[in-house]
Amino acid sequence: MAIRTALQAHPPSPLARVFSEGETVILGKQHQLRLAVTCLLAGGHLLIEDLPGVGKTTLAHLLATLFGLQFQRVQFTSDLLPADITGASIFERESGTFSFHPGPVFTQLLLADEVNRATPKTQSALLEAMEERQVTVDGRTRPLPAPFFVVATQNPVSQLGTFDLPESQLDRFLMRIHLGFPDREAEHELLRGRDRRHMLAEMEPVLDLAQLQDLQAQVEAVFVSNALVDYVQALLAHTRSSGDYGSGLSPRAGLALLRAGRAWALLDGRSAVLPEDIQAVLPSVASHRLEVSARSDADRASAMEQLLTAVAVP
Repeated sequence: MAIRTALQAHPPSPLARVFSEGETVILGKQHQLRLAVTCLLAGGHLLIEDLPGVGKTTLAHLLATLFGLQFQRVQFTSDLLPADITGASIFERESGTFSFHPGPVFTQLLLADEVNRATPKTQSALLEAMEERQVTVDGRTRPLPAPFFVVATQNPVSQLGTFDLPESQLDRFLMRIHLGFPDREAEHELLRGRDRRHMLAEMEPVLDLAQLQDLQAQVEAVFVSNALVDYVQALLAHTRSSGDYGSGLSPRAGLALLRAGRAWALLDGRSAVLPEDIQAVLPSVASHRLEVSARSDADRASAMEQLLTAVAVP
């Protein structure tokens, strides 16, 4: 069954306004916008990988604006230090004591811009924050705000001055998406329209924190049948045994598929996950976790299609 690439149902209110207003800023990218919202509702973190200038940063700003989230941006560079992200204890001469100055990670939506331009040591500073929703500085653990959502942008690794994210870091991202170039009609409207930064500055939140947390709780309540779990297990098993992939998908990847599938189903206004929901989110959930085997001629996109074709729907 082919992967769905377009909205097939109107999201329930108030999410309908999220999409209608979001699509005035991110033109011609309804599917990518829906995937990003899916990731947020599922409580995961999002990696956007693409060339500079296609709207990665704008999408992160848009999500923070629409959902009324506190927003911080960190521009990752080769000389960025871990303390520049987490914060540090500074000696206060007046009081003669050290006081902790929180870093930009203490926010609800953190944009890690061009995350693969920083060194691996600095990249790893995000690991605990993304996984545990806390940071440890000077032996003391400090909780992060809730919700805590990381949107990281990444340039293609073929560009100069980039460091590959290790597998352990990639696995912290629930989903990875690509925006790509807009189609001709969307690009024409973009070139003739207003500056996106001005549009974002004038935009009001559509949802508040309580509404977002309620939607995230609704995602957890979406029903998953035993047959659907069997289908996810079959997908995982095929990646491990077919020989077309590297080490295969882990149980954590299976849990990620179910979380994202629940959120995708909620956006369709349904209380149960269908196989089509798993198929819709699988490329974004699995492509950064699954290496194509050297003996396979398929690229990552084709490998996802082949996986869905090879495993029968229950």
